[in-house]
Amino acid sequence: MPEASESTVVGWREWISLPDLGVGWMKAKLDTGARTSSIHAYDVQEFERDGVAWVRFAVRPWQKSTDDIVVTELPVHDRRDIRSSNGQLQHRIVVRTTLSIAGHRIPTEFTLTDRDAMGFRMLVGREALRQGFLVDSCRSYYGGRPGAATRRRNRGHA
Repeated sequence: MPEASESTVVGWREWISLPDLGVGWMKAKLDTGARTSSIHAYDVQEFERDGVAWVRFAVRPWQKSTDDIVVTELPVHDRRDIRSSNGQLQHRIVVRTTLSIAGHRIPTEFTLTDRDAMGFRMLVGREALRQGFLVDSCRSYYGGRPGAATRRRNRGHA
């Protein structure tokens, strides 16, 4: 575990990417109260490939838009019972992929869930953040922002 002086400071919300999935930019909430990261996944379909459990799902990176949907397939890493923000226990599929945040690429576990009613399509939890990040709850987008055109797409303006 890195020393505090080695940590990268990030804000409570950041622009991230999922390079292995082809998701260039997505807004995420960094939540030290959540253990595992989660992503808003659509059209989740489980299947088997060479005797191994896989999952196919769609990611919509923009908050108020169905543009730029990314469909991906990943091996199922695990299945976990997760208590959601409203206190309900949910059984979720867990996948692993690379998260890019504030110029760093880290392996991260994500649960697949319906975050449509939430303010952010992605939540980054403690397991990812403990890989060298310190969250400043007074700051936003400390790790940088994409260009204005990308930010407009996220707000539903093409």
